[in-house]
Amino acid sequence: GFRHYMVTDCEFNSSKLNDIEYTQSYYYNKLEYIRFSSSVGKYVGYTEFGIKNAERWNNGPEVITRRGEKERYCLNNVGNEVEAALTKS
Repeated sequence: GFRHYMVTDCEFNSSKLNDIEYTQSYYYNKLEYIRFSSSVGKYVGYTEFGIKNAERWNNGPEVITRRGEKERYCLNNVGNEVEAALTKS
């Protein structure tokens, strides 16, 4: 069968908003075809299908929604992740 999945990730060095990068990647059969990165601020396609969708999503409301996810999703959870890491070390 075929697999389609999405991975959302927050990478951070500190709890400051500027040190956090939010990414959302879409995969089909283990091949990443499109990604949103908060450092770039838009979708980037890696395959022909991904490039077409990136162009469409960057001109629609999807990109505006993703731009706010870094603050909503990552910043609210970075304190929990730092606390968990400190208690394990």
